[in-house]
Amino acid sequence: MVKIIPIDVAKHDAIIAKLPKPKLIIGAEMRDAGEAGVFIHRSNSTGRPLGEVPMGGARDIDDAVKAARAAFPAWRDMKPYDRKLIMERHCALIEAEMERFNQIAAIENGIPYSNFKYGHAERVRGWMRYYAGWADKIEGQVVGTNPSGHFEYTIAEPYGVVGHVITWNAPLLSLSMKIPACLAAGNTVVIKPAEFTPYTAQLFTELALEAGYPPGVINVVPGAVAAGEALVRHRDVDKISFTGGPTGARAIMRDAAETLKPLVFELGGKSANVIFSDVDLAECAPYCTMFGVSNSGQGCALPTRMIIHERIYDAFLDIAASTMREMSVGDPLNPATIIGPMVHETACARVAGVIDAARRERVGRFLVDGGRLDGALSQGCFIAPVLIADIDPMSPIAQTEVFGPALAAMKFTTEDEAVKLANNTAYGLSAYVQTHSLDIAHRMVRKLSAGTVYVNKATPSFHAAAPFGGNGISGFGREGGKAGLDEFIRIKGVGVSVQA
Repeated sequence: MVKIIPIDVAKHDAIIAKLPKPKLIIGAEMRDAGEAGVFIHRSNSTGRPLGEVPMGGARDIDDAVKAARAAFPAWRDMKPYDRKLIMERHCALIEAEMERFNQIAAIENGIPYSNFKYGHAERVRGWMRYYAGWADKIEGQVVGTNPSGHFEYTIAEPYGVVGHVITWNAPLLSLSMKIPACLAAGNTVVIKPAEFTPYTAQLFTELALEAGYPPGVINVVPGAVAAGEALVRHRDVDKISFTGGPTGARAIMRDAAETLKPLVFELGGKSANVIFSDVDLAECAPYCTMFGVSNSGQGCALPTRMIIHERIYDAFLDIAASTMREMSVGDPLNPATIIGPMVHETACARVAGVIDAARRERVGRFLVDGGRLDGALSQGCFIAPVLIADIDPMSPIAQTEVFGPALAAMKFTTEDEAVKLANNTAYGLSAYVQTHSLDIAHRMVRKLSAGTVYVNKATPSFHAAAPFGGNGISGFGREGGKAGLDEFIRIKGVGVSVQA
């Protein structure tokens, strides 16, 4: 069974004592209280209270939107190079505080220390620097002259005030994927972080103000569903960027319909990992298994469905099962921990229920049978990983996003069969292909229905210069690259008559 790493309570307490105090940041004002009361944030490692989070309501959102609107003209009209300098200072301050962000991530939502250090940190740096570099390179185009006496050109303009609903599973990464692109384009923002991860957003914004962003350019209102609804419905918010699940996205679409507000959604996934028979088993099987359950499986683009060629199916799963049994579960502050806690008790109970239902309904063979952990970790929200072979491809655990450390495996014989199995869900965020054959790889890239297909990788790249986003119920719009910048730019056409 998995290795248990007990919680170092003294180490947790020392970091908790230094957590930034969550506030509502509205214009130049930091508010200790919100209209919707407080949320008691509890440690998902120990169950003990971490602190109180002020919860914003509709009036707080209205104040934040007004502050963002007031700050917009000056931010839009600031010389692009000056915007770039502020953004670069913000980048440098975040880089200097990356160890603190790492500790906060482990405490507030249980991201294992090594996962953040070697996965999130470098990507955050990349996204922040990449979009700071774009700030003085946004331009329109001259369409061309016309012999009839007129010419046309375009102007790239910001939307205005953009609302951002930030995910809890990777809050600093989510902030870095959204906010720098939006600010580089000249927009101002209202951020609604999840109530489960307020500390990251607080430090991110404190550093932004230190970097020199004018008051009102970045506003933060922690809150639950009511705050999100108020943000989406607000008539002076020009666009919404949301990372979350399809259920929340549908509600946002309904709320945005009244004002026909444009949206960009990065939603869930049920990513297939198609593994061909020419792979190096000793390298590929542990790699795919480890990354399939990283961050306790709380990742929208993780390769959680393994579709394995029949020739290597049993041997691959033997290694995968052995790898999973050797994983360490426990204290997210310990660098040796692979799987930390679920984000909160409700999520933990839900994932445990999904695993129990799969076991009860016999949807496949449990090669590694995990579930809710007790003993030394009983006070936290810990789930031991599971590996289910011969999964029914139409079963709920194979069709829906578990968002927990559960891998499902099935076999294929032909390439066409693999494609059919891989595309057999309503999701379309990411897909993965493991093969040494370039011919197979390039064929599969074209056949798989996903926003991004990764070849010989088992974790999303999140490269700042590359677009990231989904098809189907995994969303629409893109984050990353020029495509991600363009989400926050409106093109205005200009026609000029030139009379002789």
